[in-house]
Amino acid sequence: MTTDPLLLTGEVDAATSRLLRAAATFDEADLAAGSLLPGWTRGHVLAHLARNADGFVNLLTAARTGEPRPMYDSPAGRVAAIEAGADRPAAAHLDDLRRSADRFADAAAAMPAEAWTVTVETPGGPRVAAELVWCRLREVEVHHLDLAAGHRPADWPETFAHRLLHEVATDLVDRPGVPSMVLRFDGSRHELLIGERGGAPVVAGPAPDLAAWLIGRGGADRLTVTPDGPLPNPPEWM
Repeated sequence: MTTDPLLLTGEVDAATSRLLRAAATFDEADLAAGSLLPGWTRGHVLAHLARNADGFVNLLTAARTGEPRPMYDSPAGRVAAIEAGADRPAAAHLDDLRRSADRFADAAAAMPAEAWTVTVETPGGPRVAAELVWCRLREVEVHHLDLAAGHRPADWPETFAHRLLHEVATDLVDRPGVPSMVLRFDGSRHELLIGERGGAPVVAGPAPDLAAWLIGRGGADRLTVTPDGPLPNPPEWM
C-alpha cells in the first residue's frame, strides 16, 4: 500500500463508503446492540468514528495553518462526546457519519504539499501529518469490524491487511513482556519475528486474520500454531 497521503485518500473514501453502506442498514435496535468493544454499543462505535474524523480535521488544520490545535479538547471531552452521541436515532448517526467524513476529505484536499511534512501532536504522540490519512483509514477499517455486522478480516483489502500487520508487529517488538512468536503468511515464505526466535511458536494463516488476531479482533480460528499448542497472548493494541 502506498504511503502517499493523496493516494491513500482514495482508500479512505472506499472504506468509508463500505462503512456507510453498513451503517445505513441499522435501525435503533441494531445501534443499541453490543459491538465487539466491551461496554460499547454499535452507536458508540459510530459516534467515535464521527468524532475521530473531526479530530483528524483538527490536526490537518493545525498542519496547514501552523496554529496549534489538539485532536480533542481533552480525554474527558472525547469520552463525553461519544457518550452523548451513542443513543441518537439511526438517521442522525448516518448523517453525522457522512458529514464528518466529508469534512475529513475536504481538510485533506485543502492540504498544500509542504503541510504534509509538518509534525502534529496526537494523543499517541507526535506524528507527521502525512501519516494521518493512514491513521484514519485504519480507524475506519478496524472499527467497521467492531460493528459486528458481517464485516470480516477477509473483507479488508489485502494491501491494508499487510500494512496493518507489519505496523502492529513492529510496534509489539518494542513493547516489554510481549511473548515471542514468528508470524508466517499462508502460501508465502515471508514471516515476521516478534521477540526471540529460539523456541518461539510459529503462528501461520492469512495476513488479514493474523492482523485481526494481533489486535484482538478475532481471526484465531483460521490460524495454526507450530508446535501444536495454544496461541500466544498478545497485549491489547487498539
